[in-house]
Amino acid sequence: MAKFSRIPKLTKKERQELLIALCEALTSIHKKEEAAQFLADLLSPQELEMLAKRLEIARLLIKGNTYDAIRKILKVSHNTIARVNAWLSLSGSGFRLVIERTKRKEKNYGQNIEEKYDPYSWYNIKRRYSMYFLPELLIEEIIKRSNERERKKLESILSSIEGKPEVFKNVDARFRDQFKRIKKLIPTNI
Repeated sequence: MAKFSRIPKLTKKERQELLIALCEALTSIHKKEEAAQFLADLLSPQELEMLAKRLEIARLLIKGNTYDAIRKILKVSHNTIARVNAWLSLSGSGFRLVIERTKRKEKNYGQNIEEKYDPYSWYNIKRRYSMYFLPELLIEEIIKRSNERERKKLESILSSIEGKPEVFKNVDARFRDQFKRIKKLIPTNI
């Protein structure tokens, strides 16, 4: 026997109003820490990982990586990659906009290994004659250290989401117990 939900579904207009409210909530966020706190409250750990992987798949596809390379990097199925690729080819304007605005800096801040060890590279000239480039070097170091601090703050906020399923299991169990007690108090012959 099929179970039917007694809760009526939302109308199209009600769904649109909810989505608009969500978009307004997202645009009200100004800092990375605020975004991390909001996402940790809004999503389960699995949902958060799934969304992060989809964004990274889009970034890697735009960058030109193959399905196999993406699969090895992110441990996702070909189906997931194909779905994101379909979204990118059909529209993808949202993905492209976010990826363009959040271009990642390379971990080595632009220099590759050859440049780092080449004595005549611009990187090493700046290091060798540091007094001439002191303001630029100081700014680079400040940016690098502030990014590390921000990253630690975000990691601490997002690590709190790991315990979220356990908290809700306890809450769900308490609600079930309370519901059973209330159900016993309600007469069944009404």
